[in-house]
Amino acid sequence: MNTHRIHRVAKLTGLSKDVIRVWERRFDLLKPTRGANRYRNYSDEDVALLRYLKEQLDAGGSIGELSKLGREELLGRARASAPQVSFVDNTFGRLLRELLSTLDPFDRVTFEKRLNGAVAVVPFEEALHGILLPLQEQVGRLWHDGHVNIAIEHYVTKQIQQKIFSAMNQLPVAEFGAKVVVACPPGEEHDIAALAVAYRCRVRGCRVYYLGANVPIASLANLCRTVKPDLTLISFPLAQSDDKATELVEHLTREVAPASRVAVGGNGALDMRDLFEKAHIEIVESFAELDMMLDRLTRQSLSRT
Repeated sequence: MNTHRIHRVAKLTGLSKDVIRVWERRFDLLKPTRGANRYRNYSDEDVALLRYLKEQLDAGGSIGELSKLGREELLGRARASAPQVSFVDNTFGRLLRELLSTLDPFDRVTFEKRLNGAVAVVPFEEALHGILLPLQEQVGRLWHDGHVNIAIEHYVTKQIQQKIFSAMNQLPVAEFGAKVVVACPPGEEHDIAALAVAYRCRVRGCRVYYLGANVPIASLANLCRTVKPDLTLISFPLAQSDDKATELVEHLTREVAPASRVAVGGNGALDMRDLFEKAHIEIVESFAELDMMLDRLTRQSLSRT
């Protein structure tokens, strides 16, 4: 089971650190442990419980009344309200193995039939996170390890892009939501994660400006000055070299940050965490964190109308 420091729990739940501390002290619902550094470490169960409590409070519940149910009862209710994904996960795992098996030797017809059929029968967001993104990750790993050639990797990438673009094109064009710019940094050609982020923003009613791969910082800054977005999200699938990363962060801070709130995500961003934190650029560590960020932006946008 994962453990989390309180600042991350606050991000994952949408609750302030002060509220978490008060609830821990007053209601005895949380069971954090102490690490060697004496910091509190909260479990995945603590996070699930806090998320459930926040959902209930947002729906009009009372923390005092909820706390009387006790930790175990609340955890049971949280589990019951969560999506039941074990069967789906097993199905997706089997499908991914079948899809990968069609790439060597390459069987285009079987690959496309299985992929198209699977995406057609489940809600697209489930397909995105259960099939498309894991497929892209696994094929990228196979290419990196020399098990499939670059042409196959490009073919699969284009199939995934088509599916996400098709789903986005079926969504209504938002006219009044928060403005969000989504891009990849200069030199970054892998934009599947950025495209997935753009889709989630669109689903949540944002006005999305999707710029795709390899966007020069000067062009990004110019667009931000023009459209004045509420948020600019930059996807870093891969870390950059120290020199390039330092220069990039300087340009983001000097050129983009004055025109827009900036956040970064992806494995590369996590690897470059120190640079971004020193520059006070937000790091989005998961799609759950992205959803909470978008929820806050949406509330702020609605309050201005």
